[in-house]
Amino acid sequence: MRPIQRISRTGGQGGGPVLRLLAAARPAGGRMALAALCGTLALGSGVGLMATSAWLISRAAQHPPVLVLMVAIVAVRAFGIGRGVFRYAERLIGHDATFRVLADLRARVYERLERLVPAGLPRARGGDLLGRLVADVDAVQDLYLRVLLPSAAAVLVGGASVGLAWALLPSAGALLLAGLLVAGVCAPWLSATVARRAEHRTADLRGELTAQLVDSLRGASELVAYGAAADRLATAERLDRELTRTSARSAGTAGAGAAITALAGGLTVWGALVVGVPAVRSGRLDGTLLAVVALLPLAAFEVVAGLPLAAQHLQRARRSAARVFAVLDRDEPVRDPAEPAALPSAPYTLRVEDLRARWTPDGPYVLDGVSLDLTPGRRCAIVGPSGSGKTTLTAVLLRFLPSASGLVSLNGVELRELAGDDVRRVVGLCAQDVHLFDTTIGENIRLARRSATEEEIRDALSRARLLDWVDGLPRGLDTRVGEEGAQVSGGQRQRIALARALLADFPVLLLDEPAEHLDTATADELTADLLAATEGRTTLLVTHRLAALDAVDEIIVLDAGRVVQRGRHADLLARPGPYRTMWRRERTGDRPSARVAGSSRMASPV
Repeated sequence: MRPIQRISRTGGQGGGPVLRLLAAARPAGGRMALAALCGTLALGSGVGLMATSAWLISRAAQHPPVLVLMVAIVAVRAFGIGRGVFRYAERLIGHDATFRVLADLRARVYERLERLVPAGLPRARGGDLLGRLVADVDAVQDLYLRVLLPSAAAVLVGGASVGLAWALLPSAGALLLAGLLVAGVCAPWLSATVARRAEHRTADLRGELTAQLVDSLRGASELVAYGAAADRLATAERLDRELTRTSARSAGTAGAGAAITALAGGLTVWGALVVGVPAVRSGRLDGTLLAVVALLPLAAFEVVAGLPLAAQHLQRARRSAARVFAVLDRDEPVRDPAEPAALPSAPYTLRVEDLRARWTPDGPYVLDGVSLDLTPGRRCAIVGPSGSGKTTLTAVLLRFLPSASGLVSLNGVELRELAGDDVRRVVGLCAQDVHLFDTTIGENIRLARRSATEEEIRDALSRARLLDWVDGLPRGLDTRVGEEGAQVSGGQRQRIALARALLADFPVLLLDEPAEHLDTATADELTADLLAATEGRTTLLVTHRLAALDAVDEIIVLDAGRVVQRGRHADLLARPGPYRTMWRRERTGDRPSARVAGSSRMASPV
């Protein structure tokens, strides 16, 4: 992965996407060269088979002694066997080399995405990023398998074929050269020119359609509930039709290129006969070689038959590579210092002083003058309306987003002086949109610490108030949760996430809207259990639920990025202000209700 990392940071300054992909293949250059050699030998064996067979048939018609034909007979066998063997070797070695390059590239894209989100891709759609990671990286393989290898073999074998024809009859060699130039240069150029716009549009449409489908599937229940599913399906159908039309245009262009190649090949064969027959009559060409001169173009044009399609693959790979490198070239929103400071020793105090932060350099401040202290064992809650900057604060504390001004320090050391990974070993996050993998409950929790024993996992589940439910399942910890936790309720999903965070044993734990997407009763119960599970642990709770907040040491109320109130629960209720207004609204049910999570198909909701 190191070579790709180097070109990903310099590619914007030199070379286009294709040149950068060629640079990415340098570690596999030896395998690529061997695959090209095998491909050349395979095509060369096909040409040799056709030429030798033509001579053998013509000479055998003269009934010479059989020993005269033995060399040609053996050569036909060798070329026939070699053609299949070399083609298999070319496929095997070429795909092995290409998949090695793609594996490195896909890993590098994933690493870059991991460093970019969420601040580096504020407006990116998950489906489009998925398309770049999967479909666009897959399309890059066409450059190696369907462009470079066939083109290299075509140049070598085509040149050798022209040389053979020229040696037998110069005029036939000139005709073959002209035909190969038309089929191998003009037809691909015309195909690429016509298909350039369509191929570029295909990659963009594929990304748009993937994003549309992923977003629709993730929000299917909400779309159906609000009657918006029909519009989303109509948009997806429109994109699919447009993608189909664009692909059809590309296929039509490929067909036209193949037709030009076939026409050039047929005309070259007839031209070889036109110049070959008079050459035989004049004695300039042996009669047995006339079949070689006439049939050699048939094999030679097999060499260039795929080049028009290769030109289209080149356009497709170029556009897909541009989309991939657009991700690789994005600057990380937070860069680690060249020489990070050493991580302080526990216990940890996280201090925020007059913090200002924004998501884009020219955007408005989302946080403006926020201060707080998280001393060891202290628990604070951040509350406020949507858009007040609560989640932005967690992004800054995790070094996902840089601070514009102010001070954020850990035991007196500014976070900007520490490596991001070191900070995240101390400060952990339990997010509102936790991802559960399609595996067992135990494995999902063990992600926090691979060496954890079953007893430690059960202890984490117990503290998250989920152990009794797990023990009541037929398969216990080995119960699968389904894709993205589809087989568990929203409350169970968040408790599994909490158990994972507790198992990781972060000294400072950030809980970002853990009760989001849950019904009121479940949200209040979960919030109370979260606070009970984190007693004695340094905790920052970001929430829109005010229930059970009497257990925290301080409540900070944000509005438009500013601190408008702070204090303990009882003190804030005792005086007029935003907090008391939110409390009364929540108690009377006047606040907008959260989305209700789907019920579990394995057990009743937690």
